[in-house]
Amino acid sequence: MTVRLPQALAPSFSRDTGLNLLEYELMAERADSLGRHGLKVEKAIEALSAIDAQTPPEKREELLNDAADTVWAFFIQREICGLRSNRDAVQRYGIPKEVVARLGIVRPAKVR
Repeated sequence: MTVRLPQALAPSFSRDTGLNLLEYELMAERADSLGRHGLKVEKAIEALSAIDAQTPPEKREELLNDAADTVWAFFIQREICGLRSNRDAVQRYGIPKEVVARLGIVRPAKVR
């Protein structure tokens, strides 16, 4: 004889209600967005690590600012997904301390 939990105690995601299906879709979208942000971080860090001594200081500053903005958006997306600590992301992606120091800084808009 098998014993089944009463429906009142069963996990809510096991029932196919419209709300639970929507919640599942939202979780999947958050995870996909987190992956896309992770790829952007990888590209920004790669571009930053590709600079050398011949690179003009203005270009280096621009790459540092771009990387900081990308990492900042990634950290916000991680918090939306419920991941509060960013220490593991900093290690995994090899985010330089220079970039971490610039997180959240609002720079003046560029005049064109």
